[in-house]
Amino acid sequence: MPRLPERDLDHVVEHAERAFASLRGARILVTGGTGFFGRWLVESLLRADERLGLDVSLDLLSRDPAGFARRAPHVAAHPRVHLFAGDVRTFEPRDGTFTHLIHGATETTGTANAERPLELIETIVDGTRRALDVAATRSVGRVLLLSSGAVYGRQPSALTHVPETYVGGPDILEPLQAYAEGKRTAELIGAIYARDRALQIVTARCFAFVGPLLPLDAHFAAGNFIRDALHEETIRVAGDGTPYRSYLHAADLAVW
Repeated sequence: MPRLPERDLDHVVEHAERAFASLRGARILVTGGTGFFGRWLVESLLRADERLGLDVSLDLLSRDPAGFARRAPHVAAHPRVHLFAGDVRTFEPRDGTFTHLIHGATETTGTANAERPLELIETIVDGTRRALDVAATRSVGRVLLLSSGAVYGRQPSALTHVPETYVGGPDILEPLQAYAEGKRTAELIGAIYARDRALQIVTARCFAFVGPLLPLDAHFAAGNFIRDALHEETIRVAGDGTPYRSYLHAADLAVW
């Protein structure tokens, strides 16, 4: 995978400089740091460290550190990064405390959701519990739990916009909702740990992004459209053409 565009990383630093300043000297544990979200967050942090002298350190969990090092050698070999192997359900970080946890490790492919729903739910739920157990025992002061807009379920036709207060949910009798229901359970686990283990947890329900590193051959509509355009193929829209969706660029995702 290529490096992320420098102008995009500079955009992140410019618009989130005050937030980055609060991370001075931070030691951050990241699960899911090698995927689309993770790469944007990690490389933005490294750019901010370079520009602002933050003196941060990042411990990145990966199922395949060697494979990630081949795809992103500039990240894997960075002096601020410690890459270590493990399964999100059972991982053990190196000794010491962490100031922050970013928990984003999960499989988001449509194949896993359709063909291995029980394994997908287990990974999301058990991975969240393991990550929060580590946070509770390693003095983590603040946790970012990356969830998904899928927790809202199907948007009612009479609802033009989905507010955060909307309490709808996915169809629990539909196996294809395994990912969505797993994320709902992960949010509940986070709420329990926040109450019982005094963790400060922020949950972000993320969906509909576009930008470098977005897979062009997965179940992401925007990526498929871009792929078809690049190959001068027919752009296929699965719906009836009436829904509207706003896509947030990944650089702005990192800012927020």
